[in-house]
Amino acid sequence: MVEEEAKSLPMELNEKGGVENNGFVQNEAFDNNETSMSSHEEMPKRSTVDVDPVAVEETVLKPYAGMPKEVLLKFSSQARYRVTREILFWLTITAAVALVCATIAIIALSPKCLDWWQASPIYQIYPRSFKDSNMDGNGDLKGIQEKLDHITYLNIKTIWITSLFKSPLKDLGYGAEDFYDIDPIFGSMSDFENLIAAIHDRGLKVIIDLIPNHTSDKHRWFQLSRNRTGKYTDYYIWQDCTEAAGSVIPPNNWVSVFGNSSWQFDDVRKQCYFHQFGKEQPDLNFRNLAVQQEIHDIIKFWLNKGIDGFSFSTVKFLLEATHLRDEPQVNKSQNAVIITAYSQLYHDYTTTQVGMHDIIRSFRHTMNQFSSEPGRYRFMGSADDEKEDIEATMMYYGTTFIQEADFPFNFNLINMKSLSGNSIFEAVDLWMKNMPAGKWPNWAVGSPKAARISSRIGNEYVNVMNMLLLTLPGTPVTYYGEEIGMENIASENVSEEHVTFPEKSPMQWDGKVNAGFTEGNSSWLPVNSDYQSVNVEIQRTWSNSTLNLYRELTLLRRNELPINRGWMCYIWNDSNVFVYVRELDGLDRVFMMVLNFGQESTIDLKAIVPNLPAEAVIRLSTNFSNTGKAVTTKLIKTEMGEGLVLEYKTAKPVHTMEAFQGKCFVAEKACYSSALNLLYMSC
Repeated sequence: MVEEEAKSLPMELNEKGGVENNGFVQNEAFDNNETSMSSHEEMPKRSTVDVDPVAVEETVLKPYAGMPKEVLLKFSSQARYRVTREILFWLTITAAVALVCATIAIIALSPKCLDWWQASPIYQIYPRSFKDSNMDGNGDLKGIQEKLDHITYLNIKTIWITSLFKSPLKDLGYGAEDFYDIDPIFGSMSDFENLIAAIHDRGLKVIIDLIPNHTSDKHRWFQLSRNRTGKYTDYYIWQDCTEAAGSVIPPNNWVSVFGNSSWQFDDVRKQCYFHQFGKEQPDLNFRNLAVQQEIHDIIKFWLNKGIDGFSFSTVKFLLEATHLRDEPQVNKSQNAVIITAYSQLYHDYTTTQVGMHDIIRSFRHTMNQFSSEPGRYRFMGSADDEKEDIEATMMYYGTTFIQEADFPFNFNLINMKSLSGNSIFEAVDLWMKNMPAGKWPNWAVGSPKAARISSRIGNEYVNVMNMLLLTLPGTPVTYYGEEIGMENIASENVSEEHVTFPEKSPMQWDGKVNAGFTEGNSSWLPVNSDYQSVNVEIQRTWSNSTLNLYRELTLLRRNELPINRGWMCYIWNDSNVFVYVRELDGLDRVFMMVLNFGQESTIDLKAIVPNLPAEAVIRLSTNFSNTGKAVTTKLIKTEMGEGLVLEYKTAKPVHTMEAFQGKCFVAEKACYSSALNLLYMSC
């Protein structure tokens, strides 16, 4: 009876939903052996138990850690888990889509960041006059490397080194003897590579000059061409001409920039070669495609060396008319025989010929091949001064669809014939109103080919010119030494060989012998006699110095969005002052420049701009003692050569006022969102 009940017990438990628990079985072989040996001795007596199936179901079907896949699937199909899972899934998808859309919106609405050639002033160095490192009296590449801390002190990120190719150094060295080598006077190729590495280590950029129009007559190409050697035969422009009794009858009346005929007879080839500049600088024949390829190879060589861009000079002279007709005279009644000056002819056949811009665009195309790496855009500038022909200058920007130069260098502020508030306005407005839409302006107040500011317009205007340069929209270009107000050296101190170089005197670093330029006994040009009071070292200690004002202006330009990339609007100009504002959509902070280029002046700005606040704060002044003071906008007084950067707040910026429409310009439009602290375009 008992045995029968025991045998029926498993069946009854199974029928009533009983569950066997093997959760603690660790070794089945061992346990089975133990069970078989002692089952009859130790098995407890079993009894029939009534189990409620519903209760067992509720007890068993609860999630627990480590549950097997089969149990997990039972729960995943239940509504309460399935709905929760689907909600979390769609929330994740929605958040991801929203994030992607927000990113796309920010990218689409964000204005283009200013590139490196837009964000920083450019500091132009004539290497022979910057710093001598080996005591030979000539500035060199190692000297530039020694003084890189000065560049960073000025808050400048871009260095422009003028021509440094191997050259006989005629005409500033702009006739290269070898485009692939450094002139020994400046150092070696290894010195150049070390300089590039040091510049880039400091986060700076460097551009160099390239003059493709001509070479030196010492160049290997010219020597091969004059001997009619292979492909080099037509690398230059040769024409038959006659020589009789020691004089040459040229093919036409074309005159060189330096005066006299632009044709020079060559005794070796028995022909005349063409030169737009000195007779030692024969023009290359750019109608020869092999010559064009040579220049492309030169561009690639230096870009591979690590430079960040080129300034292409004299490119308007690349092509000449093939018909060789005489150029028209300015004064038609003048005897043609006595014409020797460049200004006596219209240069219709020797400048800006059809096809010239195609060649420049091809240079741009080659440079773009090196611009694909992020942060390594290669800058291209053109340095042809068209002076009176502003439309010809603007063509170097290229078109909306065809890129050429990033900008042609702007010499309007150098070419002014007189100084006044009106003449400054005219020089600025001439560029801004003719510049193609969406292009970037630039400004220069000094260059290796122009008298320094102090010598050109007067020492009292140096600070206000620097204030103008660094607060106008676009890229400012500073010629070395202008940051301390250097002057030309007196002509009586210059040898006949160097009489045309008064603006290239050695940089004045300190008050020691030779102004700290060289530790040698002499320098290639004399140091200016004012070097003991006009030098970097002493001006760093003077709070009101030209150097410290320059530095404060570069800081202001870097840190303030309205000056960095905002609108510029003309407010007023007369014979004494030029007034303009810089402002940015979305910012209520405005900067107004009041610059005096004449005599003492008083102006009521409140009457000119009705919405102007009653007071403004002087953010910067050419007289540092005035910085931080409040002034009444109804009565702004400036002394001769004084400049003020005023700061005020307004809800009505000038560029939105109807009265100033047509007087406002913006290059890289941007708006500021104070809520998100970012820039955007749709304003």
